[in-house]
Order: sequence, then C-alpha cells, then structure tokens
Amino acid sequence: MRNLIDELILEQATLQTPVARFSKKHARVPDSASHYSQLIPLGKPQPGEQYAFEVNLDRCTGCKSCVSACHSMNGLEEEETWRDVGLIHGGSTESPYLQTVTTACHHCEEPACLNGCPVDAYEKDPHTGIVLHLDDQCIGCQYCVLKCPYDVPKYSKKLGIVRKCDMCHSRLAIGEAPACVQACPTHAIRIIKVTPQKAISYSGNLLPGTVSSAYTHPTTRYIGSREIPKNTLPADQNHHRPEHSHWPLVGMLTLTQSSVGIAAAALFFSNPFAALLLSTALCLLGLSVSILHLGRPLKAWRVFIGLKHSWLSREIIVFGGYFPLLGFCSLLAFPMFREQVFAIPKPLLRPAMVAMVFTGVLGVFCSAMLYHDTRRPFWQMARTGFQFTSTAALIAAAACLPLTTSPLPAIACIMLSFVKGFAAAECFRAAHPSPFIQASHKLILGPLRRTFFTRLTFGFLGGILVPLINMSYPSLPLAVAALVITLAAETLERLLYFQAVVRHKMPGNIIPSP
Repeated sequence: MRNLIDELILEQATLQTPVARFSKKHARVPDSASHYSQLIPLGKPQPGEQYAFEVNLDRCTGCKSCVSACHSMNGLEEEETWRDVGLIHGGSTESPYLQTVTTACHHCEEPACLNGCPVDAYEKDPHTGIVLHLDDQCIGCQYCVLKCPYDVPKYSKKLGIVRKCDMCHSRLAIGEAPACVQACPTHAIRIIKVTPQKAISYSGNLLPGTVSSAYTHPTTRYIGSREIPKNTLPADQNHHRPEHSHWPLVGMLTLTQSSVGIAAAALFFSNPFAALLLSTALCLLGLSVSILHLGRPLKAWRVFIGLKHSWLSREIIVFGGYFPLLGFCSLLAFPMFREQVFAIPKPLLRPAMVAMVFTGVLGVFCSAMLYHDTRRPFWQMARTGFQFTSTAALIAAAACLPLTTSPLPAIACIMLSFVKGFAAAECFRAAHPSPFIQASHKLILGPLRRTFFTRLTFGFLGGILVPLINMSYPSLPLAVAALVITLAAETLERLLYFQAVVRHKMPGNIIPSP
C-alpha cells in the first residue's frame, strides 16, 4: 500500500521543468518565431543612433519586478533604487484613467547631470548613447541630484558617491538584456535604437507631471493604445515633503554671503581692519563647513575640470580666490604689517580691497546661478538673487553696529529687515501662478511653519527691535546681540531655502522623507 509520500514521489516524476515544457512546445509548433520576444536590438547602434528604453504602458502592471531585478543585479543598498514605479490618473467618472509607470534613467541627449558635474564624473558613450557615471571620478557633491529633472542619480552615504542606471551596458555589450527588461513578466520594457533628434517631440513633456523635454531631450519612449487624458495628474501631485536640509551648504552660503557683505562695508571705514578680520573669520568658517557636504572631500581639488560648464566649479574656484585676497587685505589693513613689514603705501590698500570685493560679489553671483541653473521654480534667479544679496547687505549692516557710532547701520538694518519680512509674507498669498511655488508655500506654512516663524521672530528681534534700542542706548553687547540674532535668522532662511524646494521627478513615485 502506497502512502502519501509515495504518491508525491510518483507525481513528481511526471512533472516537467520549464525548460522541458518550452522545448516540447517549441518542437510541436512549426512557426517557433512567434514564441520569442525581441527585448534588445539584434545589431549595434549605427552612427547617429543610440540605445533607449521603450515602455509599453498597456503592458505595465506595476508589479515592480523591474525594480527588484535592478536592485539585485547591481547590488544596491537597502534604500537605493535605480528604477522606480509611479502612478498617474485622470479621465472622468464614466471613463477613468489609471496607469502605472516604470522609469529609470532616460539617457538624455543633453544630460543635465553631465552638464552640471564639476569633475566630469559623467560621460555619454559615443557608440551607444548611454549616460555612464564614473564612480572613481565622483566627489559626492550631489549637484547632479539637484540638476536632474527626473530624480535619477541616487546618493550613497556608504560609498560617498552618486550612482545611477547605466542600462546594464556590460550586459548589452555581450547581447544580453538589462536586468529590468529581462525580469518584466509582461515584456513592458525593451531596448530599442533611436535617432535622438527624432526620439521625442521636445515641445511637450515625457509624461504628465514632468518638466519640458526641451530641457534635457530624454530618449525614453512611452507607447500605448490608450490616449492619455489632458487632466491626468501624478498620484503624488499634492504629496510633498520637506527636502534634505543640507546643513553644510546652509552654513557655507550664509557665512560666505555675510563675509562678502562685511568686506564691502569695510570699504567705507577709514580703518577697515576689524571688519576685514571678521569677514575673513566668517569666510574661513563657511568654506570649512562646506567640505562636510562632500562624500569624497580629498578629491575636491579636481573641480577645476568643470570650469567651462559647471557653476559649482565656478563658485568653488572664485571663492577659492576670494579667501586669499581677503586674508591679504586683512593683513595689509593691519598698520604694523602695512607700514613696517610690507612697506606698502596706504593708497594701495583700497584698490586691493576693491578687487577683493569684486571677487566676492562674483562668488555670490556664482552661488545664485548654481541653484538657478537647476530650473526649480523656488530657486529661480529673482528669488535666489534677492535672498543672497539681501543676506549679504543685512549682515553687513548688523556687523557695522559694534564698529561705529553712526546711526546709519541701524537704519539700514531696520529697512532691510522690513523688506525681507514683506518678501517672506508672500507665503500667505492665497494662490500663485506656479504649482511648484504653491507647494513650497504649503510646506513653509505646514511642516516647516515652526522654522518659518522662528526665522521671522529672529529677524524682527535682531534686525528691527535691538537696532532700535541700540540707537537710543548705544551698547556693545546690544550691537553684538543684533549681529548674532540676525545671523541666526538668515541661517534659518537658508535652511528653508533648501527644505521648502519641490524637486522635479518622474510622476507618481512617493519618496520617503530624507
């Protein structure tokens, strides 16, 4: 008598492996070609062509097999993903539209990540068109993360560098499909060859909720039998969270702008040594904390490589020239060194200071352009330029309070603080033409409201109340307090500058909090 185990063993002997079943079916059907799916091109790209992803929206079910395969194949960290799956929806009650969207790097014709990198850690393969990241070149500045409008580069804290999808180019080179393509159970993803100029209409968007394709010219093609309704929106349209605070950048921007403002104010002093010394100390501290932002600071010396195309390279190089000029002017302003050691005539100090201030102002301009160039509406030049220059002017006025008995610095502090306060009140506007700015205002008055109102309070105390009291009762402790409180207010303003910005990314992918 056979027991259950015997029955199972007999049944197992009749089973066939997937390979055996496929072989049997292949031998039985005359036209076996119909059972194959071409997931990659049979030939290499010809001159003027490149590889690109093609996504069939009709077949994408949102199962995330592609995400899992990419993660396993590339050995990514637990929170790291090079391929994401989002959701868009629209239509009407009678004819609703719901579509999952799988996305990775679009290997653009004009990659923003490549154009912004200060150390040329990206290259576009001339034969395949694949945008490759060179890990050994990367310094971990994360500027490409800010530049990419599709949220493709991902920063690895463990490695201190940025990494991204490379279309499994090593697999393609030997005729194998990328991990995501091979893993998709419905064959929704495949690799095709495209002529970049004809890959997509640059007048529109890649998908609803993405930036204009005219920015980077992405090559990914999304196809489907259904027309996407005009009212289609990303599922995360109103799901915004505060961005990373980037404290080293907050400190660097606030302190370097303060340094430039104080250095400019020093031009109006007969003895500018004290102002220049304070400016030098703030600049040194600002440049020092900025290094903490880099994943590989020992390779930062290579930033001159991107001088022709990267505003980050320009900012670092200009401030790298500003600091020694500032220190030299501080040394010249010290009477003993100017007259006894260097024997430099006093009139020559002013031209040196003018050159130093010009370099500092150029550095602040590079800082503003660095963020404006990311094309994020909250960082547009009008807003960024005003915040950066007003910080420099306000801190300069506050720093002059303990250095002079004139009422002009206090008056300047009060006026500038009122102007900045009115500018900050824009957050209370009921509506704004840009949905990105609206979302930033909601963040400021929502999750970031405590920081925002603390910034307003410090701005009132340090920029208005204490200077008013100091005008009536001049006191060195009051003047120093006004400077410290105002510096704290400007630091919080710069913190909001980073946390309240809304990133550009592919639609429908709800990201975790930083």
